[in-house]
Amino acid sequence: MELTKAQFKTQFEETLETLYAHKMSAASDFEKYMALATVVRDLYSKIWAEDNAYKDQTRKKQVYYFSIEFMPGRMLKSNLLNLGILGLAKEALAEEDIDLEDLALHEQDMAIGNGGLGRLASCFMDSLASTGLPGNGNGIRYRYGLFKQKIIDGYQVELPDAWLNNGNPWEVRKSDKAVEVNFGGNVWLEKNPKTGLNEIHTEGQETILAVPYDTAMVGFENTTVNNMRLWRAELPQDASASNLTLDYMNEVEMLSSVLYPDDSNESGRLLRLKQEYFFVSAGLQSILNHYVKTNDAPLAHLAEYVSVHINDTHPALCVPELMRILMDDFEMSWEMAWQTTVKTMSYTNHTIMVEAMETWPEEMMEKLLPRVYQIILEIDRRFTEEYIPKVGPTLVHNTRIVKDGLVNMAHLSIIGSHSTNGVAKLHSDLLKDVVLHDFYVIFPERFNNKTNGIAERRWIQIANEDLSSLIDRTIGKSWRHDLNELAVLKAYKDDDEVLEALEVVKLEDKKRLAALIAERNEITVNPEAIFDVQIKRLHAYKRQVLNLLHILKLYYDLKDNPDLDVVPRVFIFGAKAAPSYHYAKAVIKAINEVANLINQDETIHDKLKVVFLENYNVSLAEIIIPAANVGEQISLASKEASGTSNMKLMLNGALTMATLDGANIEIKDAVGDENIFIFGLNKDEVYAYYNNGNYNAREIYENDPVIKRILDSLPTIPNMENEGQEIFDSLITYNDEYFVLRDFEDYVRAQKELETLYRDRRAWNRASLLNIANAGRFSSDRTVREYAEHIWRVEAK
Repeated sequence: MELTKAQFKTQFEETLETLYAHKMSAASDFEKYMALATVVRDLYSKIWAEDNAYKDQTRKKQVYYFSIEFMPGRMLKSNLLNLGILGLAKEALAEEDIDLEDLALHEQDMAIGNGGLGRLASCFMDSLASTGLPGNGNGIRYRYGLFKQKIIDGYQVELPDAWLNNGNPWEVRKSDKAVEVNFGGNVWLEKNPKTGLNEIHTEGQETILAVPYDTAMVGFENTTVNNMRLWRAELPQDASASNLTLDYMNEVEMLSSVLYPDDSNESGRLLRLKQEYFFVSAGLQSILNHYVKTNDAPLAHLAEYVSVHINDTHPALCVPELMRILMDDFEMSWEMAWQTTVKTMSYTNHTIMVEAMETWPEEMMEKLLPRVYQIILEIDRRFTEEYIPKVGPTLVHNTRIVKDGLVNMAHLSIIGSHSTNGVAKLHSDLLKDVVLHDFYVIFPERFNNKTNGIAERRWIQIANEDLSSLIDRTIGKSWRHDLNELAVLKAYKDDDEVLEALEVVKLEDKKRLAALIAERNEITVNPEAIFDVQIKRLHAYKRQVLNLLHILKLYYDLKDNPDLDVVPRVFIFGAKAAPSYHYAKAVIKAINEVANLINQDETIHDKLKVVFLENYNVSLAEIIIPAANVGEQISLASKEASGTSNMKLMLNGALTMATLDGANIEIKDAVGDENIFIFGLNKDEVYAYYNNGNYNAREIYENDPVIKRILDSLPTIPNMENEGQEIFDSLITYNDEYFVLRDFEDYVRAQKELETLYRDRRAWNRASLLNIANAGRFSSDRTVREYAEHIWRVEAK
């Protein structure tokens, strides 16, 4: 972008005066932030308009990525970077005695996501634009997000994340693009005597207005600006005053208020299903309205111009909803509508655990979405009728969409789309061989793998500017456009000057995190210690408990011998637990009480510290990840679909402590066995236990004095008697579902190897450099190009 510092400063000052009617000298930092964000939006708006016009004129195929959550993080620096003016803006503001970093802190993270699913979706949005691919997001504009996590007396407390209180400068409300979404009522078919066609009749439906808010997804130093469209629920403009009951208005408000409503009760589950249909219907209506307006090709050719991607099963209703619109609104035959739908839809599976695959009671589906339910039943009937003669009744029964009173959303997604992919090689293999094997037998050509990736612009260029500058000085800047160019760093693996510079950068990043820990947690940590990080959603299969047991082992070793020669460690956790997930919340309480026990014990001389940083989000991750020496990726083999924090940590020079699960296997293949720490059961050994049913956690407990001491101590740690007992029971009474005790000894062995390597600073820095150098294959630019070529069939500019 052609822009001088003088032009930038003039535009900034004029914008601030226009917005707030006073001079720069009287402006608050928040006002300066809002003015700066407005300037940035003005700078990309012309590119955005031109790109939209280009897409309409060329009618090139576009992909629409439907996801219940996105997790973009702060947009200010990202947009400045992608426009190519981040350095210019910093310098121009500095000349006015304004620190860009101070202004950036006033931006709230968009509370429209929670974990890996949402962050992956946002990485894809960044990469689609940065690779010039025409791709758009479709989701919900949550008023309060999941929740804002506070830790009070060690417990997780959920507060509303009111991220919109001060406005969102990046969004554009498009009231003229609003659509109506209908729920409930009665639906029936009547044959039109003139045409002979069945016509849909409805009565008593509840109508909600879906209003889109568009956010630009700016490509990195190119002319592509895609769109993330988020929907807000509002009262319809023609709503009758007599219908405006308090309950109805609250229902409308709640529809776009909270991500993942508590599903431990009937009303919460109903709200979740309602949300899923809301953004699916609104998004598909929007796509077809635009198609009809800009494209004169018949709707039977929709798949030549539009690809709709179902990100996990939350948007699975895309399949019957597109059928409904094509048949009911555009009078397309069932056969043509089905052919069009299957060609248009594609689906990514994000879970291996069958119990995590989404299902809805038939009764709930029928009551809330009667027409969609009719279509689902007909899809299921026709599938059964067509495939029993081809593959037999057993396979068809196992793969039916509607069975035992439940509608299975994964089955609907697979049957109603032309592609089903996993997100790491192991995950995709398990889908084909175990979890979705029956579907693979029926539709082998639909299954494929697309290993996840991360947007390097966010996770190194923005999050770790010092490391980015070091790489620039060492190998040039071409890696900023092609992450595979990081491989050139391998030539410097024995260059002492580069290795020492890498250690200096890491130490500065650790000092920055140490300052944050001191500010937020009032804990002093040693930046020279190993910073050992586990940052991910709190779930039993991710095994934060395994990490906690190892921490207690180290603590008891130091209590037995305070003079023990160990490398000081700081264990850092960041995690949210679902509000209704009692066990996960018990683990958070346990981590915090173990932290209190250890951090307040002066006899161990700061050799061990434990920190739980509350309200983990993208902005916090941008501080933690650059500072990490070690990334804990310790899920039970065969349980994690991919993981992406492993990739972010690797890119920033952390070494991975890992099981052979998800993308850890591909990271191991990339960096070599000597530059990663592998432990634990592999997936074949896990499945052998499942098949033989011979795992006995109590036997391990009774025969291993180290484990017994640790577990027996859990209920005795101050302020966690109940939580300690709950964790003990999960491991012993309920036989350790995720084989924590089976992997513990090997985990301890790997941790000792880690400490040994860390003592050799040159060897550690060498391994750190090689992790960075081999991170290129884990760029989400690579991932979206694979989707574009093999699944979506969309082309870059």
